[in-house]
Amino acid sequence: MDIHAITAPTFADVMTAAVRIAPHAQVTPVLRSRSLDALAGAQLHFKCEQLQRAGAFKFRGACNAVWALPETVAARGVVTHSSGNHGAALALAAGTRGIACHVVVPEGAVASKLAAIRAYGASLHSCAPTIAAREARCDALQRDTDATLVHPYRDPDVIAGQGTAALELINACEGRLDALVVPVGGGGLASGTALAAAALAPHCRLYVAEPAGAAETAASLAQGRRVTDFVPDTICDGLRGTLGQVNFDLLHAHDVQALVVDDADTVAAMRLLWSRMKQLVEPSSATVLAAILRYPQHFAGQRVGVLLSGGNVDLDALPTLFSAT
Repeated sequence: MDIHAITAPTFADVMTAAVRIAPHAQVTPVLRSRSLDALAGAQLHFKCEQLQRAGAFKFRGACNAVWALPETVAARGVVTHSSGNHGAALALAAGTRGIACHVVVPEGAVASKLAAIRAYGASLHSCAPTIAAREARCDALQRDTDATLVHPYRDPDVIAGQGTAALELINACEGRLDALVVPVGGGGLASGTALAAAALAPHCRLYVAEPAGAAETAASLAQGRRVTDFVPDTICDGLRGTLGQVNFDLLHAHDVQALVVDDADTVAAMRLLWSRMKQLVEPSSATVLAAILRYPQHFAGQRVGVLLSGGNVDLDALPTLFSAT
């Protein structure tokens, strides 16, 4: 059974998460690039979560959720569903506490990400590549194991943990950011970022970058209600999740704006981050730079925080990916 009520966390929860995960998570660097500044016509401050443990920001939320559990509950282990990064992060976080971890993975998930989940010690359970199948398999595992569900983006402790990345970025920039851009899939990172930005840089405009092939957040924010009827079609495997209700509520309340980008622009941004900064990021991560370059009118002359979410690239797929651009 999930011990968490699905209620929105607060900025106080983000601050608590920062203290809780400090012994385990990396404080990732904020990097600059003069050549990318020139291309964007803005001052870009890149928060490099691809250098986080397990290769993505997801470790922050997973670690916070694992260490928030009471001892008797933690002893029964944790369970989740994931296409890769959250599963690896939860497996690693569970390992820091010495508890079992079960990860439901959809058929067709990136092989290198599945290998990482296994390497961190989790038990993998396969299911059909739909959100409904993933959640049904998780429910069955919870009944069988009595493990606690740590949802990839709806869990309040996960959201609060993800918000610590923006907390560090805003503090590193002394609160002097005009805009902040993060990727959005299920909305854990985006909604956690909204909490941090509203508290620490209330003048800062928050944008979420989303692939055109999975743009339900843009549709949801435009319509003022959560849109879930879509079939994702994007190379950004980490952004194919359905926006959670608590996540939508936080994004809507904080007047977040969605910027939609094509996969081709995302791959071009991946190339730029590698060639100009020598930072290899996965497609989901590169959407943020793609959005800045696609919509320069929102960022011209501004100080912009750019959250690079992860670097777990399928290296075998890179030649094919780059040859198409």
